[in-house]
Amino acid sequence: MVESAAHRLFSYGTLRQSEVQLDRFGRLLNGEPDALPGFRVEFITITDPEVVATSGSDRHPLVIASDGPEDAVEGLVFEITDTELAAADAYEVDDYARQEVQLRSGATAWAYLGAVEAPTVHGWAAADSAAP
Repeated sequence: MVESAAHRLFSYGTLRQSEVQLDRFGRLLNGEPDALPGFRVEFITITDPEVVATSGSDRHPLVIASDGPEDAVEGLVFEITDTELAAADAYEVDDYARQEVQLRSGATAWAYLGAVEAPTVHGWAAADSAAP
């Protein structure tokens, strides 16, 4: 039985890469462009060797809140299954925390924000049962 998509995931970074999608999800995802207003991108150094090997880089983007009224982070929204969401959670290192966000389009989706930027983040177990 094929699992149907149950979640929207906004990606602005390495989850958009085909090699990461194939490694994590076993398939290529089709995404729709959208943006996360009120945030900007910074870069961090990843030390997890598996993540670095999968993405091909130790430099990964991380979104943080911004006071700039015009700031927004461009990305793609993917429709993914519960299993794929769990695989994305396993891929993201502790610098990231999954949180439900509202996008420029008005849609809601999960996004991985900087862990210090997401004080109201759903815990991993709670997030697994919540729908965006």
